Amino acid sequence: MIKTIPLNKLVPSPRNVRKHADPAADAELKASIAASGLLQNLIVRAGVKGKFEVEAGERRRRALVALADDKVLPRTHPVTCLVLDETASDAVETSLAENFHRLAMNPADEAQAFASLVEAGASSEEVARRFGLTVRFVEGRLRLANLAEPVLAALASGAITLDLAKAYGATSDQAIQARVFEQVSSAYYAPSPDSIRRMVLTGTVRGSDSRARFVGRDAYVEAGGRIERELFDDDDSESWVDVALLEDLARAKMEEQAKVLATEHEIAWVRPTLDNYVSHDVLEGLHRLPAGPAPLSEAELARLDELDKSFDEHAAILECEESAEEAIAAAEATIDAIERETDEIRNRPLMLDPDLRPDAGMILTLGRDGTPVLQPHYYTENAAVLAGENDAVEVVSDGTGDTLRRATLSKRLVDELAMQRRDVLALHVASDPALALDLLVFTLADADTHDWRARSATTLRGPIAAGPVVGFEAKDAPATASLAELRGGLDESWRGADDIVARFKAFRRLEEEARASWLGFVVARTFEASLSMAGDRAIALHDHLGTSIGIEIARWWRPTAANYFDRVSKSVILEALSEVGGPDLVARFAASRKGELAESAERVFSGNFITDAAVREAALGWVPEVMRFVAPVSDADDQAVEDDVDHNASDAVPDVVVGNDVGDDDDNPREMAA
Repeated sequence: MIKTIPLNKLVPSPRNVRKHADPAADAELKASIAASGLLQNLIVRAGVKGKFEVEAGERRRRALVALADDKVLPRTHPVTCLVLDETASDAVETSLAENFHRLAMNPADEAQAFASLVEAGASSEEVARRFGLTVRFVEGRLRLANLAEPVLAALASGAITLDLAKAYGATSDQAIQARVFEQVSSAYYAPSPDSIRRMVLTGTVRGSDSRARFVGRDAYVEAGGRIERELFDDDDSESWVDVALLEDLARAKMEEQAKVLATEHEIAWVRPTLDNYVSHDVLEGLHRLPAGPAPLSEAELARLDELDKSFDEHAAILECEESAEEAIAAAEATIDAIERETDEIRNRPLMLDPDLRPDAGMILTLGRDGTPVLQPHYYTENAAVLAGENDAVEVVSDGTGDTLRRATLSKRLVDELAMQRRDVLALHVASDPALALDLLVFTLADADTHDWRARSATTLRGPIAAGPVVGFEAKDAPATASLAELRGGLDESWRGADDIVARFKAFRRLEEEARASWLGFVVARTFEASLSMAGDRAIALHDHLGTSIGIEIARWWRPTAANYFDRVSKSVILEALSEVGGPDLVARFAASRKGELAESAERVFSGNFITDAAVREAALGWVPEVMRFVAPVSDADDQAVEDDVDHNASDAVPDVVVGNDVGDDDDNPREMAA
């Protein structure tokens, strides 16, 4: 029987099967009820003292109560309910069925529903407020609504995942989305979001692309690949049209290479990637294995001694002022050869414990020149391999090789002694700044070694800042690529040691420049995401650092259709064009449609556009205001104080002193200042 019951007469049922809550989902439900009312009745059962116990719909009841607490609804707000007459056991079954058979909306359905609301006049902020969602979530779903029809249909049917659909949405051009979707639908492999994103953003691939160089022109053409060449194109600048085919060929060839390398290195697997560096996606689920460089043979040690002696002999020629130019040139060439041979001997591959090889693997990346590169680190998918190697031992060494059983101590005494010994160690480290700096850098750098066997030595933490967008990685941005290259150039030889003590010793043996490079990297990777704007994204220290260093954002980031213009309004694009070219430049594009305008803006701000030299220079130096580093107000205040102090000082201390009134005085202001 359907009945209207006052809200204050509804109470929770002890038989409701839902025992756990989700605060975020509850907030969304509350916002939805506030905006649209209760769209689904509650299922209740008569209780004692005129109350009704809610068997199904407790979350809706709590949302209504919260709205009543906020004075949005009265306490006696009428609630439509289905009143049951069953026994308690039947009520439990009803509650279970009501919750168990509920189906969450498909992302495609959500996208189209949100798009309908926006078309009816609602803004993204209003939709988010109605349903208790974030504006970012609503805008993300609205971008899905603009996917090409076959892509959206595949998302709705479950043929592709939400991550793949988002990858297609990296471009707003539905024709490109549909073409890439058709290409990958016939591929034998399951495409990754990174592959889809590359294909929709590039459209075509240059002959100089690492994938093209790896596959080879002949193999691509033989497989049916098409190549387009303009009049002045060469092998590097020609366009390879069938990107999905190229990815297919490159992936298949990399997988073959990976199998061969796994056999050669006697390891379980080699995981290939078409990226130039090892991304977080590739390392997901993997754990780093300890490995150290192979020991030098007696012959190699003897050869190093010979090279050291030869180095000293030729260095003496360079230091001698009477040496002939021919002798100096020959000595320099010989020293270069000595350094190369020494590096070849010392740069040895990492050696892995033979017992770990059955579970070990490596990562195969694709170099920018199209050459596969086997990264010199070992990983395992089985975390249990790392466990059990550092179990507590109840014996200690007596210094003679024998062992003594450790005396049993109470937990309280152990804790007190540990704290006292810590203070002794802390005092000595605090008195040695060089050691403290090495320890700081090593601890932050070693945090990603994944050595769970060792207990953390300090509370120092410097984790990688994840950023507000999960899974986003601007791989094509110059700064991101340069960071990856910087990371790849760090000296990681110390990581191969068996335990944290050995790793720290090895780290301290690095050259000062190598340790300093690690310091810059581990500090830099902790930066949170920020912009020059009001709100949560504003971080004054970032702006101060950027302006103090003198960073030119335009050298490291350029606005494109994919990363900016497709995602802002037409008026914002025209305003940017006005800033660099004035009304004349705006007039050339004002009548363009949004998609065409975004593409034109990309050409203008990349310098690939015929225009006046001054306009081109301004366009190449332009970035959105939020991307610029702007000196914080406090910096301006500090400068004003400094200027004021300088001005007062100049008033108080004259440049010329007349007579002996101050010249012979012990309190001369110049001397006091000095």
